[in-house]
Amino acid sequence: MDELIQLLGLLIVGAPLAVVVLLGVCTLFNRPLSERTTSAAVGASVAVSLLASLAMLGLMIVRGTPHVTVEFGNWELIPHFHFHVKLLFDFLSVPFVILSFVLCGTISAFATKYLHREPGYNRFFVLYSLFVLGIAVSSLAGTIETLFSGWELVGLSSALLVAFFHERAAPARNGLHVWTVYRFADAAFLAAAVILHHLHGEGDFDVLLGRGAWPGATAAISPEHALIVGLLLLTAAAGKSALVPFSGWLPRAMEGPTPSSAIFYGALSVHLGTFLLLRFSPVLELSLTLQVVVVVLGLATAGLAALAARVQTDIKSALSFASLIQVGLIVAEIGVGLRWIPLVHMIGHACFRTLQFLRAPMVLNDHRVLENAIGSRLSASAGAQQRLPDGVRAWLYRFGLERGYLDACLIDRVVQPALRLFRLFDAWERKWTDFLSHGESRDSDQARPGTGPLQELN
Repeated sequence: MDELIQLLGLLIVGAPLAVVVLLGVCTLFNRPLSERTTSAAVGASVAVSLLASLAMLGLMIVRGTPHVTVEFGNWELIPHFHFHVKLLFDFLSVPFVILSFVLCGTISAFATKYLHREPGYNRFFVLYSLFVLGIAVSSLAGTIETLFSGWELVGLSSALLVAFFHERAAPARNGLHVWTVYRFADAAFLAAAVILHHLHGEGDFDVLLGRGAWPGATAAISPEHALIVGLLLLTAAAGKSALVPFSGWLPRAMEGPTPSSAIFYGALSVHLGTFLLLRFSPVLELSLTLQVVVVVLGLATAGLAALAARVQTDIKSALSFASLIQVGLIVAEIGVGLRWIPLVHMIGHACFRTLQFLRAPMVLNDHRVLENAIGSRLSASAGAQQRLPDGVRAWLYRFGLERGYLDACLIDRVVQPALRLFRLFDAWERKWTDFLSHGESRDSDQARPGTGPLQELN
Protein backbone atom coordinates (compact mmCIF):
# COMPACT_ATOMS: atom_id res chain seq x y z
CA MET A 1 0.00 0.00 0.00
CA ASP A 2 2.86 2.40 0.78
CA GLU A 3 4.39 1.66 -2.62
CA LEU A 4 1.04 2.36 -4.31
CA ILE A 5 0.75 5.69 -2.49
CA GLN A 6 4.30 6.58 -3.53
CA LEU A 7 3.48 5.69 -7.16
CA LEU A 8 0.31 7.78 -7.17
CA GLY A 9 2.14 10.76 -5.72
CA LEU A 10 4.83 10.41 -8.36
CA LEU A 11 2.24 10.22 -11.15
CA ILE A 12 0.35 13.31 -9.97
CA VAL A 13 3.43 15.51 -10.19
CA GLY A 14 5.45 13.49 -12.70
CA ALA A 15 2.91 13.60 -15.55
CA PRO A 16 2.88 17.45 -15.76
CA LEU A 17 6.67 17.48 -15.38
CA ALA A 18 7.03 15.02 -18.26
CA VAL A 19 4.97 17.14 -20.65
CA VAL A 20 6.91 20.28 -19.64
CA VAL A 21 10.17 18.50 -20.50
CA LEU A 22 8.74 17.11 -23.76
CA LEU A 23 7.37 20.41 -25.05
CA GLY A 24 10.32 22.39 -23.73
CA VAL A 25 12.99 20.19 -25.32
CA CYS A 26 11.18 20.13 -28.68
CA THR A 27 10.86 23.91 -28.60
CA LEU A 28 14.48 24.34 -27.54
CA PHE A 29 15.68 22.44 -30.61
CA ASN A 30 13.21 24.31 -32.84
CA ARG A 31 11.19 21.16 -33.51
CA PRO A 32 7.79 21.99 -32.00
CA LEU A 33 5.18 19.27 -32.03
CA SER A 34 2.07 19.58 -34.16
CA GLU A 35 -1.07 21.13 -32.70
CA ARG A 36 -2.79 17.74 -32.43
CA THR A 37 0.20 16.08 -30.74
CA THR A 38 0.68 19.00 -28.35
CA SER A 39 -2.98 18.97 -27.35
CA ALA A 40 -2.93 15.18 -26.89
CA ALA A 41 0.21 15.33 -24.73
CA VAL A 42 -1.16 18.04 -22.44
CA GLY A 43 -4.56 16.38 -22.21
CA ALA A 44 -3.03 12.97 -21.44
CA SER A 45 -0.84 14.37 -18.67
CA VAL A 46 -3.79 16.14 -17.04
CA ALA A 47 -5.93 12.99 -17.32
CA VAL A 48 -3.24 10.80 -15.73
CA SER A 49 -2.76 13.26 -12.87
CA LEU A 50 -6.51 13.61 -12.33
CA LEU A 51 -7.07 9.84 -12.20
CA ALA A 52 -4.15 9.44 -9.80
CA SER A 53 -5.56 12.21 -7.58
CA LEU A 54 -8.97 10.56 -7.49
CA ALA A 55 -7.35 7.22 -6.67
CA MET A 56 -5.43 8.87 -3.83
CA LEU A 57 -8.64 10.39 -2.47
CA GLY A 58 -10.31 6.98 -2.62
CA LEU A 59 -7.44 5.37 -0.71
CA MET A 60 -7.58 8.08 1.95
CA ILE A 61 -11.33 7.54 2.44
CA VAL A 62 -11.12 3.72 2.44
CA ARG A 63 -8.18 3.62 4.85
CA GLY A 64 -9.56 6.40 7.03
CA THR A 65 -6.27 8.36 6.84
CA PRO A 66 -6.94 12.09 6.27
CA HIS A 67 -3.22 12.89 6.33
CA VAL A 68 -0.87 11.12 3.87
CA THR A 69 2.67 12.19 2.97
CA VAL A 70 4.96 11.16 0.12
CA GLU A 71 8.65 11.79 0.71
CA PHE A 72 11.19 12.60 -2.00
CA GLY A 73 14.05 13.34 0.39
CA ASN A 74 16.40 16.28 0.81
CA TRP A 75 17.57 17.74 -2.48
CA GLU A 76 20.02 20.21 -0.95
CA LEU A 77 21.94 19.99 2.31
CA ILE A 78 23.92 22.94 3.64
CA PRO A 79 24.60 23.97 7.26
CA HIS A 80 21.39 25.07 9.02
CA PHE A 81 19.27 24.56 5.89
CA HIS A 82 17.97 21.77 3.68
CA PHE A 83 15.67 21.77 0.66
CA HIS A 84 13.16 19.07 1.53
CA VAL A 85 10.75 17.86 -1.18
CA LYS A 86 7.58 16.35 0.24
CA LEU A 87 3.98 16.00 -0.93
CA LEU A 88 1.10 16.31 1.53
CA PHE A 89 -2.32 14.80 0.80
CA ASP A 90 -5.11 15.97 3.09
CA PHE A 91 -8.65 17.31 2.80
CA LEU A 92 -7.33 20.72 1.74
CA SER A 93 -4.74 19.76 -0.86
CA VAL A 94 -6.58 16.86 -2.53
CA PRO A 95 -9.83 18.76 -3.35
CA PHE A 96 -7.82 21.73 -4.61
CA VAL A 97 -5.54 19.62 -6.83
CA ILE A 98 -8.53 17.70 -8.23
CA LEU A 99 -10.22 21.03 -8.99
CA SER A 100 -7.00 22.20 -10.65
CA PHE A 101 -6.74 19.21 -12.97
CA VAL A 102 -10.45 19.30 -13.88
CA LEU A 103 -10.27 22.98 -14.83
CA CYS A 104 -6.86 22.66 -16.52
CA GLY A 105 -8.20 19.83 -18.68
CA THR A 106 -11.26 21.89 -19.59
CA ILE A 107 -9.18 24.94 -20.48
CA SER A 108 -6.65 22.93 -22.53
CA ALA A 109 -9.50 21.42 -24.59
CA PHE A 110 -10.96 24.90 -25.12
CA ALA A 111 -7.57 26.43 -26.00
CA THR A 112 -6.95 23.74 -28.63
CA LYS A 113 -9.82 25.16 -30.69
CA TYR A 114 -9.53 28.77 -29.57
CA LEU A 115 -5.84 29.10 -30.54
CA HIS A 116 -6.01 26.96 -33.68
CA ARG A 117 -3.41 28.22 -36.21
CA GLU A 118 -2.30 30.94 -33.80
CA PRO A 119 1.44 31.64 -34.37
CA GLY A 120 2.07 31.32 -30.62
CA TYR A 121 0.18 28.03 -30.21
CA ASN A 122 3.22 26.03 -29.13
CA ARG A 123 4.50 28.82 -26.85
CA PHE A 124 1.11 29.00 -25.14
CA PHE A 125 1.06 25.30 -24.32
CA VAL A 126 4.67 25.30 -23.11
CA LEU A 127 3.80 28.03 -20.60
CA TYR A 128 0.45 26.42 -19.83
CA SER A 129 2.06 23.06 -19.02
CA LEU A 130 4.50 24.92 -16.78
CA PHE A 131 1.52 26.42 -14.96
CA VAL A 132 -0.11 23.00 -14.53
CA LEU A 133 3.09 21.71 -12.95
CA GLY A 134 3.32 24.75 -10.69
CA ILE A 135 -0.27 24.55 -9.46
CA ALA A 136 0.11 20.80 -8.76
CA VAL A 137 3.29 21.34 -6.75
CA SER A 138 1.77 24.29 -4.87
CA SER A 139 -1.39 22.36 -4.01
CA LEU A 140 0.38 19.26 -2.71
CA ALA A 141 3.44 20.86 -1.11
CA GLY A 142 4.33 19.39 2.26
CA THR A 143 7.14 21.84 3.00
CA ILE A 144 7.33 25.59 2.62
CA GLU A 145 10.25 25.37 0.17
CA THR A 146 8.27 22.99 -2.06
CA LEU A 147 5.30 25.36 -1.92
CA PHE A 148 7.55 28.28 -2.84
CA SER A 149 8.87 26.38 -5.88
CA GLY A 150 5.37 25.77 -7.21
CA TRP A 151 4.40 29.34 -6.32
CA GLU A 152 7.26 30.64 -8.50
CA LEU A 153 6.31 28.45 -11.47
CA VAL A 154 2.73 29.74 -11.32
CA GLY A 155 3.91 33.37 -11.16
CA LEU A 156 6.40 33.00 -14.01
CA SER A 157 3.95 31.31 -16.38
CA SER A 158 1.24 33.81 -15.44
CA ALA A 159 3.35 36.89 -16.18
CA LEU A 160 4.63 35.46 -19.47
CA LEU A 161 1.12 34.64 -20.65
CA VAL A 162 -0.05 38.16 -19.81
CA ALA A 163 2.66 39.30 -22.25
CA PHE A 164 1.70 36.58 -24.76
CA PHE A 165 1.00 39.05 -27.57
CA HIS A 166 4.41 40.66 -27.11
CA GLU A 167 4.45 42.27 -30.56
CA ARG A 168 2.30 45.01 -28.99
CA ALA A 169 3.65 47.35 -26.32
CA ALA A 170 0.69 47.14 -23.90
CA PRO A 171 0.84 43.36 -23.19
CA ALA A 172 4.61 43.47 -22.62
CA ARG A 173 4.28 46.47 -20.30
CA ASN A 174 1.41 44.91 -18.37
CA GLY A 175 3.24 41.60 -18.10
CA LEU A 176 6.16 43.46 -16.54
CA HIS A 177 3.77 45.18 -14.12
CA VAL A 178 2.29 41.85 -13.03
CA TRP A 179 5.76 40.33 -12.65
CA THR A 180 6.87 43.27 -10.49
CA VAL A 181 3.93 42.83 -8.11
CA TYR A 182 4.60 39.09 -7.99
CA ARG A 183 8.24 39.76 -7.11
CA PHE A 184 7.21 41.89 -4.16
CA ALA A 185 4.82 39.18 -2.97
CA ASP A 186 7.48 36.50 -3.47
CA ALA A 187 9.94 38.50 -1.39
CA ALA A 188 7.44 38.54 1.49
CA PHE A 189 6.85 34.79 1.09
CA LEU A 190 10.59 34.12 1.09
CA ALA A 191 11.08 36.26 4.21
CA ALA A 192 8.36 34.25 6.00
CA ALA A 193 10.03 30.99 4.94
CA VAL A 194 13.40 32.18 6.25
CA ILE A 195 11.88 33.17 9.60
CA LEU A 196 10.13 29.80 9.95
CA HIS A 197 13.36 28.00 9.11
CA HIS A 198 15.16 30.09 11.71
CA LEU A 199 12.53 29.26 14.35
CA HIS A 200 12.24 25.53 13.69
CA GLY A 201 15.27 24.60 11.62
CA GLU A 202 13.11 23.27 8.77
CA GLY A 203 10.06 24.08 6.68
CA ASP A 204 8.11 20.84 7.07
CA PHE A 205 4.41 21.59 7.57
CA ASP A 206 4.10 18.66 9.99
CA VAL A 207 6.53 20.53 12.24
CA LEU A 208 5.37 24.09 11.56
CA LEU A 209 1.61 23.48 11.60
CA GLY A 210 1.29 20.37 13.75
CA ARG A 211 0.80 16.76 12.80
CA GLY A 212 -2.97 16.80 13.14
CA ALA A 213 -5.12 16.55 10.04
CA TRP A 214 -6.19 19.86 8.46
CA PRO A 215 -7.88 21.97 9.77
CA GLY A 216 -7.42 20.65 13.31
CA ALA A 217 -3.64 21.14 13.57
CA THR A 218 -2.07 23.54 16.08
CA ALA A 219 0.99 25.56 15.08
CA ALA A 220 4.05 25.31 17.32
CA ILE A 221 4.87 29.04 17.29
CA SER A 222 4.40 31.94 19.68
CA PRO A 223 1.67 34.54 19.04
CA GLU A 224 4.30 37.26 18.48
CA HIS A 225 6.08 35.22 15.84
CA ALA A 226 2.72 34.20 14.37
CA LEU A 227 1.83 37.86 13.86
CA ILE A 228 5.09 38.60 12.01
CA VAL A 229 5.00 35.48 9.86
CA GLY A 230 1.27 35.87 9.24
CA LEU A 231 1.63 39.47 8.02
CA LEU A 232 4.37 38.40 5.59
CA LEU A 233 2.25 35.52 4.30
CA LEU A 234 -0.75 37.85 4.03
CA THR A 235 1.37 40.22 1.91
CA ALA A 236 2.33 37.30 -0.33
CA ALA A 237 -1.31 36.26 -0.64
CA ALA A 238 -2.37 39.85 -1.36
CA GLY A 239 0.09 40.14 -4.22
CA LYS A 240 -0.85 36.80 -5.77
CA SER A 241 -4.63 37.24 -5.36
CA ALA A 242 -4.75 40.98 -6.21
CA LEU A 243 -5.99 42.05 -2.78
CA VAL A 244 -5.79 45.67 -1.65
CA PRO A 245 -3.44 47.48 -2.27
CA PHE A 246 -2.27 45.34 -5.23
CA SER A 247 -5.62 45.14 -7.02
CA GLY A 248 -4.49 47.39 -9.87
CA TRP A 249 -2.63 44.68 -11.74
CA LEU A 250 -5.73 42.51 -12.24
CA PRO A 251 -7.28 44.35 -15.22
CA ARG A 252 -3.81 44.64 -16.77
CA ALA A 253 -3.59 40.85 -16.77
CA MET A 254 -6.56 40.64 -19.15
CA GLU A 255 -4.15 41.34 -22.02
CA GLY A 256 -3.46 37.60 -22.20
CA PRO A 257 -5.51 35.08 -24.22
CA THR A 258 -8.97 34.20 -22.92
CA PRO A 259 -7.98 30.63 -21.87
CA SER A 260 -5.15 31.89 -19.66
CA SER A 261 -7.38 34.64 -18.22
CA ALA A 262 -9.96 32.00 -17.32
CA ILE A 263 -7.58 29.60 -15.59
CA PHE A 264 -5.40 32.24 -13.93
CA TYR A 265 -7.62 35.13 -12.88
CA GLY A 266 -10.99 33.42 -12.78
CA ALA A 267 -10.16 30.02 -11.33
CA LEU A 268 -6.81 28.96 -9.89
CA SER A 269 -4.03 31.55 -9.73
CA VAL A 270 -6.27 34.20 -8.16
CA HIS A 271 -7.26 31.65 -5.49
CA LEU A 272 -3.70 30.58 -4.72
CA GLY A 273 -3.41 33.35 -2.12
CA THR A 274 -6.51 32.12 -0.31
CA PHE A 275 -5.16 28.56 -0.50
CA LEU A 276 -1.96 29.81 1.18
CA LEU A 277 -3.99 31.39 3.98
CA LEU A 278 -5.98 28.18 4.44
CA ARG A 279 -2.79 26.13 4.58
CA PHE A 280 -1.38 28.41 7.28
CA SER A 281 -4.71 28.81 9.10
CA PRO A 282 -3.22 27.31 12.31
CA VAL A 283 -0.81 30.27 12.33
CA LEU A 284 -3.63 32.79 11.80
CA GLU A 285 -5.56 31.39 14.78
CA LEU A 286 -2.74 32.29 17.18
CA SER A 287 -3.08 36.06 16.75
CA LEU A 288 -6.36 37.98 17.10
CA THR A 289 -4.73 41.07 15.59
CA LEU A 290 -3.74 39.08 12.53
CA GLN A 291 -7.27 37.73 12.12
CA VAL A 292 -8.72 41.23 12.30
CA VAL A 293 -6.28 42.43 9.62
CA VAL A 294 -7.25 39.51 7.38
CA VAL A 295 -10.96 40.27 7.74
CA VAL A 296 -10.50 44.00 7.10
CA LEU A 297 -8.31 43.35 4.06
CA GLY A 298 -10.82 40.89 2.61
CA LEU A 299 -13.82 43.20 3.09
CA ALA A 300 -11.92 46.22 1.74
CA THR A 301 -10.96 44.23 -1.36
CA ALA A 302 -14.53 43.07 -1.90
CA GLY A 303 -15.89 46.61 -1.54
CA LEU A 304 -13.35 48.14 -3.93
CA ALA A 305 -13.89 45.37 -6.47
CA ALA A 306 -17.66 45.83 -6.30
CA LEU A 307 -17.29 49.50 -7.23
CA ALA A 308 -14.71 48.84 -9.96
CA ALA A 309 -16.69 45.99 -11.54
CA ARG A 310 -19.67 48.29 -12.20
CA VAL A 311 -17.72 50.79 -14.32
CA GLN A 312 -15.54 48.51 -16.46
CA THR A 313 -15.92 48.92 -20.20
CA ASP A 314 -14.95 45.38 -21.27
CA ILE A 315 -16.33 42.05 -20.18
CA LYS A 316 -13.03 40.44 -19.14
CA SER A 317 -12.14 43.27 -16.77
CA ALA A 318 -15.66 43.22 -15.32
CA LEU A 319 -15.39 39.47 -14.74
CA SER A 320 -11.95 39.84 -13.16
CA PHE A 321 -13.27 42.33 -10.60
CA ALA A 322 -16.33 40.13 -10.04
CA SER A 323 -13.87 37.34 -9.21
CA LEU A 324 -12.05 39.67 -6.86
CA ILE A 325 -15.28 40.36 -4.95
CA GLN A 326 -15.60 36.67 -4.15
CA VAL A 327 -11.90 36.31 -3.36
CA GLY A 328 -12.20 39.17 -0.86
CA LEU A 329 -15.18 37.46 0.79
CA ILE A 330 -13.26 34.18 0.96
CA VAL A 331 -10.36 35.96 2.67
CA ALA A 332 -12.79 37.49 5.19
CA GLU A 333 -14.27 34.05 5.85
CA ILE A 334 -10.80 32.70 6.58
CA GLY A 335 -10.13 35.61 8.92
CA VAL A 336 -13.19 34.90 11.08
CA GLY A 337 -12.02 31.31 11.62
CA LEU A 338 -14.02 29.39 9.02
CA ARG A 339 -12.24 26.59 7.16
CA TRP A 340 -14.61 24.32 5.25
CA ILE A 341 -16.87 27.12 4.02
CA PRO A 342 -14.01 29.05 2.34
CA LEU A 343 -12.79 25.82 0.71
CA VAL A 344 -16.25 25.05 -0.72
CA HIS A 345 -16.72 28.70 -1.69
CA MET A 346 -13.36 28.68 -3.49
CA ILE A 347 -14.13 25.48 -5.44
CA GLY A 348 -17.62 26.59 -6.47
CA HIS A 349 -16.51 30.07 -7.46
CA ALA A 350 -13.57 28.75 -9.53
CA CYS A 351 -15.86 26.47 -11.56
CA PHE A 352 -18.49 29.16 -12.09
CA ARG A 353 -16.02 31.88 -13.04
CA THR A 354 -14.18 29.61 -15.49
CA LEU A 355 -17.45 29.04 -17.34
CA GLN A 356 -18.08 32.79 -17.45
CA PHE A 357 -14.63 33.59 -18.83
CA LEU A 358 -14.91 30.94 -21.50
CA ARG A 359 -18.30 32.33 -22.46
CA ALA A 360 -16.98 35.92 -22.50
CA PRO A 361 -16.43 36.07 -26.30
CA MET A 362 -20.13 35.28 -26.77
CA VAL A 363 -21.57 37.37 -23.94
CA LEU A 364 -22.41 40.40 -26.10
CA ASN A 365 -24.34 38.23 -28.50
CA ASP A 366 -26.12 36.54 -25.58
CA HIS A 367 -26.99 39.92 -24.10
CA ARG A 368 -28.43 41.12 -27.41
CA VAL A 369 -30.56 37.97 -27.73
CA LEU A 370 -31.77 38.37 -24.14
CA GLU A 371 -32.75 42.01 -24.65
CA ASN A 372 -34.59 41.12 -27.86
CA ALA A 373 -36.50 38.45 -25.96
CA ILE A 374 -37.47 40.27 -22.75
CA GLY A 375 -36.56 43.89 -23.39
CA SER A 376 -34.10 46.04 -21.46
CA ARG A 377 -34.68 46.71 -17.79
CA LEU A 378 -33.13 48.84 -15.06
CA SER A 379 -31.20 46.69 -12.61
CA ALA A 380 -31.78 46.95 -8.87
CA SER A 381 -28.30 48.33 -8.30
CA ALA A 382 -28.84 50.96 -10.97
CA GLY A 383 -32.09 51.95 -9.27
CA ALA A 384 -30.31 52.33 -5.95
CA GLN A 385 -27.64 54.47 -7.60
CA GLN A 386 -30.30 56.80 -8.99
CA ARG A 387 -31.29 57.67 -5.42
CA LEU A 388 -27.79 58.89 -4.54
CA PRO A 389 -26.88 62.57 -4.90
CA ASP A 390 -25.23 63.46 -8.19
CA GLY A 391 -21.98 64.47 -6.50
CA VAL A 392 -21.71 61.17 -4.64
CA ARG A 393 -22.50 59.20 -7.78
CA ALA A 394 -19.84 61.07 -9.75
CA TRP A 395 -17.25 60.52 -7.01
CA LEU A 396 -18.08 56.81 -6.76
CA TYR A 397 -17.87 56.47 -10.53
CA ARG A 398 -14.45 58.11 -10.67
CA PHE A 399 -13.24 56.13 -7.65
CA GLY A 400 -14.30 52.84 -9.23
CA LEU A 401 -12.95 53.80 -12.66
CA GLU A 402 -9.55 54.60 -11.14
CA ARG A 403 -9.68 51.36 -9.07
CA GLY A 404 -9.40 53.25 -5.80
CA TYR A 405 -6.33 55.19 -7.05
CA LEU A 406 -4.21 52.29 -5.78
CA ASP A 407 -1.91 52.21 -8.80
CA ALA A 408 -1.32 55.96 -8.64
CA CYS A 409 -0.60 55.83 -4.90
CA LEU A 410 1.85 52.94 -5.23
CA ILE A 411 3.69 54.58 -8.12
CA ASP A 412 3.82 58.06 -6.53
CA ARG A 413 4.49 57.00 -2.91
CA VAL A 414 6.53 53.81 -3.34
CA VAL A 415 7.96 53.32 -6.83
CA GLN A 416 9.09 56.86 -7.58
CA PRO A 417 10.81 57.43 -4.18
CA ALA A 418 12.57 54.08 -4.60
CA LEU A 419 13.73 55.05 -8.10
CA ARG A 420 15.05 58.37 -6.84
CA LEU A 421 16.92 56.59 -4.05
CA PHE A 422 18.42 54.06 -6.47
CA ARG A 423 19.52 56.84 -8.83
CA LEU A 424 21.14 58.65 -5.90
CA PHE A 425 23.05 55.50 -4.96
CA ASP A 426 24.05 55.06 -8.61
CA ALA A 427 25.35 58.62 -8.77
CA TRP A 428 27.41 58.10 -5.59
CA GLU A 429 28.80 54.85 -6.96
CA ARG A 430 29.84 56.51 -10.22
CA LYS A 431 31.54 59.35 -8.40
CA TRP A 432 33.49 56.84 -6.33
CA THR A 433 34.50 54.73 -9.37
CA ASP A 434 35.44 57.88 -11.29
CA PHE A 435 37.63 58.93 -8.37
CA LEU A 436 39.34 55.53 -8.23
CA SER A 437 39.81 55.26 -11.99
CA HIS A 438 40.79 58.93 -12.50
CA GLY A 439 38.29 59.18 -15.35
CA GLU A 440 34.64 59.36 -16.25
CA SER A 441 32.33 56.41 -16.79
CA ARG A 442 31.82 55.28 -20.35
CA ASP A 443 28.71 56.49 -22.14
CA SER A 444 27.46 52.93 -22.54
CA ASP A 445 27.42 52.57 -18.76
CA GLN A 446 25.49 55.75 -18.14
CA ALA A 447 21.92 55.18 -17.02
CA ARG A 448 19.66 57.78 -18.54
CA PRO A 449 17.10 59.16 -16.07
CA GLY A 450 13.53 58.37 -16.90
CA THR A 451 14.30 55.23 -18.90
CA GLY A 452 14.42 51.52 -18.18
CA PRO A 453 11.89 48.85 -17.36
CA LEU A 454 10.89 50.25 -13.98
CA GLN A 455 9.86 53.47 -15.65
CA GLU A 456 7.38 51.48 -17.73
CA LEU A 457 5.30 50.96 -14.60
CA ASN A 458 3.99 54.48 -15.12
